[in-house]
Amino acid sequence: MAAGDGKKHQDTRLVHSGSHPERFDGAVNPPVYRVSTVVSADVEEMRHRATHPPDMLAYGRAGTPTHWALEEAIADLEGYNHCLALPSGLSGILISILGLCASGDHVLVADNVYGPIRLVCCDRLANWGLEAELFDASVGAGVADLIRPNTKMIIVESPGSLTFDMTDIPAVSKVAKDNGILVVADNTWATPLLIDAPALGIDISVHSGTKYIGGHSDVAVGTLCLDDDDLHQRLKMTSLLFGYGLSPDDAYLALRGLRTLSVRLERHEENARIVAEWLQERPEIDRVMYPALASDPGHAIWSRDFSGANGLFGFMFNASVSQEAADRFINALTLFLRGFSWGGYESLAMSTSGSSIKRPVSGWTPTGATMRLHVGLENPADLIADLDQALASMANAMAAE
Repeated sequence: MAAGDGKKHQDTRLVHSGSHPERFDGAVNPPVYRVSTVVSADVEEMRHRATHPPDMLAYGRAGTPTHWALEEAIADLEGYNHCLALPSGLSGILISILGLCASGDHVLVADNVYGPIRLVCCDRLANWGLEAELFDASVGAGVADLIRPNTKMIIVESPGSLTFDMTDIPAVSKVAKDNGILVVADNTWATPLLIDAPALGIDISVHSGTKYIGGHSDVAVGTLCLDDDDLHQRLKMTSLLFGYGLSPDDAYLALRGLRTLSVRLERHEENARIVAEWLQERPEIDRVMYPALASDPGHAIWSRDFSGANGLFGFMFNASVSQEAADRFINALTLFLRGFSWGGYESLAMSTSGSSIKRPVSGWTPTGATMRLHVGLENPADLIADLDQALASMANAMAAE
């Protein structure tokens, strides 16, 4: 986008959105507002605060200038009118369902979404009189065959959790729009920078800001973005009623991490491509699950809808590698730490074999043990050396058996 055309470049907005030094005596970073009780000059002002007007303190859980700065920045980057800052990405999906669906409604859920979302939809929504139905994330426009008169919402995640399979979100969104159905997408992998969520037809875009937005493995935060004013108010009240309040300190950390998101993502993607390409040449590896690779089945959709990638991908050992041997491989790693989550500066590894991956509709038939890697900001040569020695350790143990 050319300078002077009325909208600044993404990197510039990343640095300046939500920053208002004039409101904070010249401070570049909005200060942390640690507040619960807010007092009023008189009963009229107190009643006015109780209506939760924008940018007016009412009660700490309802938001502070620290929260508003984060919400303004995320909404601007995503291209939506509104953003809610929440304690997790999971809470963003949950309040979307519970705030906008009613007893008797039908919700379609791609079976490759984040595991806790699938569990909640399958095991808990019935308690509220809602019916959730899982569908094959690769079905695209074929989701039309699953639409019912009472279908209210479609929930997707692309790339899919742990398996990194791609969904044709524009095709799903067109079906949804034609039928007056909301599309909710977990866009954590994409971050606010790598897709144009409104252009893909996503009505509600949710992120676990715990990952790349925070970027330093020290904060738990979620964000939810949308355009519709009425739906925004309904979701805001739902978050308040369910007690989904984000601490101001976590809002501050997320906003601080956000400012360097672009440069971090570039390095994560650069490193991940080098590591992924090295892994796919290894004889022990059957396939690397990373849509940014030309060899990946979802590469065409990724190339069309995404402007970049990040450091998170999976891979599958061939059938000659047992789960026990794969576990030895993980235990032999020294730079890749063993841990859940991702999106921080450090490299991580975890096993995704067995019960971790459930695909009750689309199916999942791996040829061997599966792993997930998050490639951090270390030198990729050092990371490859670590993987190489771990594979050698695994091979030596297998040969000794």
